[in-house]
Amino acid sequence: MNPVKIDPVWLMHIQKPARYIGGEWNSVVKDHDSVDVKVALAFPDVYEVAMSHLGLKIIYSVLNARDDTLAERVYAPWVDMEALMREKHIPLYTLESKCPVRDFDVLGFTMPFEMCYTNILNMLDLAGIPPLAKDRGEDDPIVVSGGPCVYNAEPVADFFDVFFIGESEEAIGEMAELVKNWKKEGKPGGRKEIIRRMATIKGCYVPSLYQVNYYENGIFRSIAPTDEAAQFPVEKRIIPDFDKVKVDDKPILPHIEIVHDRAVLEMFRGCSRGCRFCQAGMIYRPVREKNEKKLQEIADTLIRNTGYNEISLMSLSSADYSCLPELVDHLLETFKNRRVSVSLPSLRVDSFSIDIAKKIQQVRKSGLTLAPEAGTQRLRDVINKGVTEEDIMGACSNAFKNGWSKVKLYFMMGLPTETDEDLKGIADLAMRIKELYHIIRGRNDCRITVSVASFVPKPFTPFQWMPQCSVEEIERKQQYLKSLFTDRHIKFAYHDAKTGRLEAVLARGDRKLAPVILKAWEKGCKYDSWTEFFDYDRWMEAFEECGVDPDLYASRDRDEYEPEPWDHIDCGVSKDYLRKEWRLAKRGILTHDCRHLACNGCAVCPILDVKPIDHKEENAHEKAVFVYHER
Repeated sequence: MNPVKIDPVWLMHIQKPARYIGGEWNSVVKDHDSVDVKVALAFPDVYEVAMSHLGLKIIYSVLNARDDTLAERVYAPWVDMEALMREKHIPLYTLESKCPVRDFDVLGFTMPFEMCYTNILNMLDLAGIPPLAKDRGEDDPIVVSGGPCVYNAEPVADFFDVFFIGESEEAIGEMAELVKNWKKEGKPGGRKEIIRRMATIKGCYVPSLYQVNYYENGIFRSIAPTDEAAQFPVEKRIIPDFDKVKVDDKPILPHIEIVHDRAVLEMFRGCSRGCRFCQAGMIYRPVREKNEKKLQEIADTLIRNTGYNEISLMSLSSADYSCLPELVDHLLETFKNRRVSVSLPSLRVDSFSIDIAKKIQQVRKSGLTLAPEAGTQRLRDVINKGVTEEDIMGACSNAFKNGWSKVKLYFMMGLPTETDEDLKGIADLAMRIKELYHIIRGRNDCRITVSVASFVPKPFTPFQWMPQCSVEEIERKQQYLKSLFTDRHIKFAYHDAKTGRLEAVLARGDRKLAPVILKAWEKGCKYDSWTEFFDYDRWMEAFEECGVDPDLYASRDRDEYEPEPWDHIDCGVSKDYLRKEWRLAKRGILTHDCRHLACNGCAVCPILDVKPIDHKEENAHEKAVFVYHER
């Protein structure tokens, strides 16, 4: 091991030097000479964001639990540190040992969102690793990735050797075993052979083993394996029994404040609500809950091992955990003398329980956050939100009667079938909530924040075929909505339309985008999710220079039966089900939550041979009948 030497004086001239020194409490440091496999776990964003990511913490814990493997962390350096590293010729290094990333066997990236792609290239370059997989030599680490973006990894397929599709806690251990055995055998066949061996791990997608074809007009035509080791389709990995998932109960404590600086308790995975815009709700199915008593034990261990004064109950829709009242009561009783607060970051309006909310506010008071997503009932039915205005006003009424005075409301604009009347409904709803507060409290000190994001059609959703509104149309909608907010007690915020457009291009793209991403990075694009660094014009120049039309991916109305770049990835939800949901959306017909009623026929459970786990509805799915025909 040859650690990087960094003069402390250098760090005096950059922001937050604690991002780069390592040595945090609970971090794991192993002897590089005593292990068989070395993995660098990378997150393509700054320390404060990276340290808040639960998935990377779990993989870190899984790998370091093995005696034959070590895992160390590396995050994207901020622009001032990057400048210093390039000036002083400091290679990208891990925090635990200060060892150059290039000296590891495997470099594993988490891809949490599409706007991180140029940061990945920047980190590879800082590490001295060729960005393009085809240019890497025998001394370069195997570059792998996991996370939600791998469900359509085609835009970045040229940059990676292997993708892990689905829940990788088990697959990552199988990878370590393969690498260990390959090294002990003397690395036969070089890196090409170990990459090919990884292709045999269930859920692993090796893009170099597939051939892509296009129509003459540039539209994606097909993808097929060129090697018998390649899976087709690549079925996502899933862990049926969530109680058996490895838990990171000794999370690393950051040196500085991070985005989510609290203990995190993951109660369950998956969501069966079926919101038609939500990719996570489709790709993480089915719902699998963790036993409540086990959660109690984990929570107690987390607080003892960290000293945090807040624990967040995290899942896609946290209030849907079937044993939530019992869990909250236990946690409040356990921590009542330690001043540890409990928070629920993800609440649906219809599952909002004022009794639970009142309890968790006992230690630390916060505002009420709700996500109606659309301003009219018609549009909420189109997106299958399953929330009525009565639900929304009822939740706000209960909250106001119990002392709340701040409300945050999250919406989207540019949804399929949306009209200006739907947009007006957002402003009208906010005003009705404000008036409700005045009626209940007799005061005008209510503070309402309305945040509106641009809709981005994502793969594996019923809206995956839909065109996105143009930048000009989104900006028109934003200004129209802005004109409707005239009350000083209501704050209106919206997301940049150009960022949303690029996200849509990257989300539904194919391998023709790789040269564009590379060109954009060469032009200086990085930290694209940060407003102060995002340069839309540079991106558009990259598209033009590469001869790629972004509208082909963002704005084209796709045929429901045309091949898609992600068709070789199987998340379990059938394409027939997505088509059926789109047709129901156009008619404004709701689809019920299959967790408590009959199966809707999405096909996840039979295809993946897994069943939902709901500790209060354990027998419900034994009676369900799987339906595959369209309505």
